[in-house]
Amino acid sequence: MLKTFPIGGIHPPENKITSSKGIKRMPVPKVVYVPISQHIGVPSEIIVDKKEKVEIGQVIAKSSGFVSSNIHSPVAGVVTKLDKIIDSSGYKKQCIVIRTDVKNETNFEEIDFPLKTKIELEPKEIIQRISDFGIVGLGGATFPSHVKLNVREDKKIDCLIINGVECEPYLTADHRLMIEKAEEIAVGIEILLVALNINKAIIGIENNKKDAIDIFKKVTQNNTKIQIAALKVKYPQGGEKQLVRAILNREVPKNGLPLDVGVIVHNVGTIFAIYEAVQYNKPLIERVVTVTGKKMENPDNYWVKIGTPIKDLIEEVGGLPEGTRKLINGGPMMGKAIKNTDVPVTKGTSGILVISEEEASRGKTENCIRCGECVFVCPMGLEAHLLMNLAEKGMFEKASNEDIMTCIECGSCSYVCPSHRPLLDYIRFGKNSVKKLETAKK
Repeated sequence: MLKTFPIGGIHPPENKITSSKGIKRMPVPKVVYVPISQHIGVPSEIIVDKKEKVEIGQVIAKSSGFVSSNIHSPVAGVVTKLDKIIDSSGYKKQCIVIRTDVKNETNFEEIDFPLKTKIELEPKEIIQRISDFGIVGLGGATFPSHVKLNVREDKKIDCLIINGVECEPYLTADHRLMIEKAEEIAVGIEILLVALNINKAIIGIENNKKDAIDIFKKVTQNNTKIQIAALKVKYPQGGEKQLVRAILNREVPKNGLPLDVGVIVHNVGTIFAIYEAVQYNKPLIERVVTVTGKKMENPDNYWVKIGTPIKDLIEEVGGLPEGTRKLINGGPMMGKAIKNTDVPVTKGTSGILVISEEEASRGKTENCIRCGECVFVCPMGLEAHLLMNLAEKGMFEKASNEDIMTCIECGSCSYVCPSHRPLLDYIRFGKNSVKKLETAKK
């Protein structure tokens, strides 16, 4: 019987339109827009000036705190502006604008690194390399990876879990990466086992990716340290707490982390980025992005330079189809609508989803009928209807007491509500308000 998490969950249509499409390489854009806040934590500090020439991989914004990350130039070119632009959050954020040199404008010669299996760095050197080269979680959270690996002495880790679930509908970036770079990912896992001084890793992959499961079983067949866990297809199994429970049957505390139960979780994309950083000194300057939608002419997966305007990706797949209503940064469940196509790709951009008018239309909001569906599907065991009501009425202290901050914002509640109530919208509002209250108290 396939493993899964026991509480809640749904199975929306998968719509993995691009799962069979190999990763292509986007042409290098003429201009890149590189935000200095592409990670959870303190924004990076800009260390370049206007009119300054920069090279590919050069640090252009330096980590300015423990929970922060270096940012590197994805292209060779000239800094034309230090400006504020609207990013995927919908707010104006500080950004470094670089005009690409002619030598990179129309062509990019991919460096086809040969597989390098020998690990030459010591644990502390590995963690420092990961920090220096700006690696963050590529599953969406963008938590600086070196911070996860700096484990306190009072915490004992015995297992590394690799998240290859990609349960969000439409997105296939991780799936394709697992198929095309399985050997490199396996070495990346070995690198982290050295860094953590442990000898057990488990790759969690949902059973709708049988090709990826088969490839990893073949790649790791003689490796006793790495196991493959085939999981039942259920959303949101990619959540850290859900994944730890599904694979190891360990319950992460309500306000805790996988670290509290002896586990560290990393996304497969992060593992591949770590492999390239440690083995080939390559900073995080590009990532795989799925560009998709039911009415797209040529949906596909791409290696994309960080800072590439989303409009370049849209043009590459044939432009926006007639009747487009929304552009989503990410997937339909946890992604967020973006204001326009000038928004750049960042380290956290796993996909661009184009939604048509009929798909985007919400039903008319009705009164709650107390059906309990939102409670039944919540993977955190919360009462979404109650949390929405408390947020709507401004009862934020009560919402905090009802554990609103443990919501992982998966959107399962809104998905199943027969009254089309905007449950997640209000819960997000409530969470932000509770954060402000807690900050004011401090």
